[in-house]
Amino acid sequence: MSSEPQALKVHILDKEYLVACPEEEMDALKASAKHLNDKMTEIRETGKVVGIDRIAVMAGLNIAHEALSGGGKSSRTGTRIKKLNSQIDKVLAKYRQAQTH
Repeated sequence: MSSEPQALKVHILDKEYLVACPEEEMDALKASAKHLNDKMTEIRETGKVVGIDRIAVMAGLNIAHEALSGGGKSSRTGTRIKKLNSQIDKVLAKYRQAQTH
């Protein structure tokens, strides 16, 4: 069961944002904000992209590309979930087979 959203302050590219988030998801939000801040800082430091809006879009595109191409943590997580699902399917098949005998 989800708890009521709570306000969490996150810092992204020298700005503070107040974000509503269920308490059980706060660690994930903090990690996401840190990842986004790191990507945006990296882009800003190249000096090739000017303006926070453009930096945000570039960071978003880079993060999405990593997720879709398998270069980020989300890909490893997806792979792990697929393996766990496969294991669950095998255990359930054995269980069903044992129930029929």
